[in-house]
Amino acid sequence: PPSPPPPREPLPPQFFVRAHSDRWFSSSALFEVSTNRLKLPSTGAQYTDLLPLHPLPTSALGNPDFQRVYAGFTHFNPVQTQLFYCLYHTDKNVLLGAPTGSGKTVIAELAVMRALFKQQKRKAVYIAPLKALARERLKDWQRKFGEVLGLRVLLLTGDATPDARALREADVLIATPEKWDGVSRMWRKRDYVREVSLLVIDEIHLLGEDRGPVIESIVARVRFGGHDVRIVGLSTAISNAPDLAEWLGVDKQMGLFNFRPAVRPVPCEPHIAGFPGKHFCPRMATMNKPCYAAILEHARDAPALVFVASRRQTRLTALDLISLAAGDVAGGAAALWVDRDAIVEVEDAARRCQDAALKQCLVFGVGMHHAGLAEGDRDLVAKLFEAKKIRVLVATSTLAWGVNLPARLVVVKGTEYYDGKLGKYVDYPVTDILQMMGRAGRPQFDTSAVAVILVHEPKKEFLKSMLFTPFPIESHLADRLHNALMAEVCATQAIRDKTDAVGYLRCTFLYQRLRENPSYYHLDDDRVDAYLRDLVDATLDDLAEAGAIEFDDDQRFAVSPATLGRIASFYYLDYRTTRDALDALDVLDSIAFDPTPARRDDGPDDDGRVAAEDAAIALLCAAREFDELPVRHNEDLLNEELAADLGLSIDDASDPHVKAQLLLHARLRAAPLPVADYLTDTRSVLENCARVLAALVDVAADAGALAPTLALCRLSQALGGEASFRRDELCQLPGVGDDDARRIRAALRLRP
Repeated sequence: PPSPPPPREPLPPQFFVRAHSDRWFSSSALFEVSTNRLKLPSTGAQYTDLLPLHPLPTSALGNPDFQRVYAGFTHFNPVQTQLFYCLYHTDKNVLLGAPTGSGKTVIAELAVMRALFKQQKRKAVYIAPLKALARERLKDWQRKFGEVLGLRVLLLTGDATPDARALREADVLIATPEKWDGVSRMWRKRDYVREVSLLVIDEIHLLGEDRGPVIESIVARVRFGGHDVRIVGLSTAISNAPDLAEWLGVDKQMGLFNFRPAVRPVPCEPHIAGFPGKHFCPRMATMNKPCYAAILEHARDAPALVFVASRRQTRLTALDLISLAAGDVAGGAAALWVDRDAIVEVEDAARRCQDAALKQCLVFGVGMHHAGLAEGDRDLVAKLFEAKKIRVLVATSTLAWGVNLPARLVVVKGTEYYDGKLGKYVDYPVTDILQMMGRAGRPQFDTSAVAVILVHEPKKEFLKSMLFTPFPIESHLADRLHNALMAEVCATQAIRDKTDAVGYLRCTFLYQRLRENPSYYHLDDDRVDAYLRDLVDATLDDLAEAGAIEFDDDQRFAVSPATLGRIASFYYLDYRTTRDALDALDVLDSIAFDPTPARRDDGPDDDGRVAAEDAAIALLCAAREFDELPVRHNEDLLNEELAADLGLSIDDASDPHVKAQLLLHARLRAAPLPVADYLTDTRSVLENCARVLAALVDVAADAGALAPTLALCRLSQALGGEASFRRDELCQLPGVGDDDARRIRAALRLRP
């Protein structure tokens, strides 16, 4: 359906917007929005026509080993055929905008083959937006590039960091944006970064979302430093592709390909249904029956994926689908979702599952997939679904970016999720919905596909227009500019004065869009250069006030790194984290600390090390890196219960920093967690702990604070051994609990 016509010149002098309250009668307000100084960006997307070319055979690669990589098919699809020459026979930068399921992975592989074999053999870097997608790509490329071509493929994420020797010997590096941003900051000292000749950025349209500034910093660093690196950007269809192409250094006549959303190897039939109801949970419950009806209508004997907003919803939805099927005499029973030849195998798999709800659902052919499940459970469910031994999989949205699973039908059950930081339900980004829809009808599995989107009624028309009309990408770098400039001053040392900083901003997508759509960035005129200078002045002043950089002259023009900035840049922290830690050292230093071990019979409350450990945990968890730790609906109550069990007093149970403290205390004391979600949250907290703790130790040591430095080092040891000072040292041994430690001491007559 066509989207609403955008406002065009000449604009009316103003718009009047009337807002009515949905909670109070006769409560409204009228706003006047002036358009006198509004400058609209260019309208209308510029598309690339899909040429009527004969499908190119894989023999065009001219290399038998390369052909074995694609043993599963004999010809490239139309999109791959049209891009083949530019990717495989030139070194030009490329931007591809195409719908999900268009074979963009093969596009990246062709660029990798060109970089590593046609040129002098160097390194290729593939940047995936999520760890789940990075792990999926690692499995795929280890088979293709590793087993077939003998290349070394390594993964760089927060969970996995190979040693320097392995990185130097690797041919292909797969990384998340944050990880490669942190690694490439030290390119002067890391030879394996300087050896990179190809940078593939998947889902580059995420520039317009929260993580966009990280991707923008990576590309700006390459452009500002003048590095000889080929950039290949992969995206969905976007309306301002020429702007993005110009920023990436793409030749618009040769390297820009922006296909229409309808260009899809497997046609997808979309259905959008609206549901009334103000409250989220009751509305989700009313969607279960239409979801079941969609499965019966479109995927009775084919796989179906149901995307939901939360882990709790995966369980509720799966159980409701089973109940509806069991009570549906006309439509059949839930046994329809289990392959009849695999009933015994599925029942055996259910017995091996750790999650109780998954055990219950799996025997009916309904699987669940979310981050709260054990890795073995997730892999087991994925294998059963991929083999079509179960035919319904209820999953959270992260599955859309990660595991590549076949499905004839995709149901998006609700387009909202609970944002713990904001404390309310917010809409999915349109890119997430498009990614979920893209899981319907994968080319190697299906010839047709159906996507059913169940949405809140008031948002139905808006969603229609957004899904079928390419959207523009805007920069969000201005909101995160402090950390980007700090990295260039303190880590790469590419910025030495304000002129360099303005030059760096000219290499960003922000500068590109400032010229095309200034009103979006609150720029009322065309004074882009003045805007950049003001932005640099304000940002550098904030960095200097936080102690991250120093001005070298009275004119406050030349800049140099400061210790706090070097530490924050090296450990990939927010520029305010090190300053906050320095200011809070006095609290930790003031706590009585006795470095000599106290006798256990004195009681834990009398041990000075315990008090120091508690204070060190509080200092660690106050870091801004824990701002994004989710506090889900009603988890404030769980936090209060956990704090009571641990004997801790807390001020705000809905504070993510408080939750991080509770999770660490529970970890160190081997205390049980109230729900399975807290296990995943604990892993997330521990992932950040190592680098934040190392940075805090450096800050304390640089300040000459001996007691805090020792307390933080001991906390690092405690986290490594997973045992608090409240517990026996023997509990650091694998599998030894408190009762085991007491029995060992009694048997060996060891002093406590």
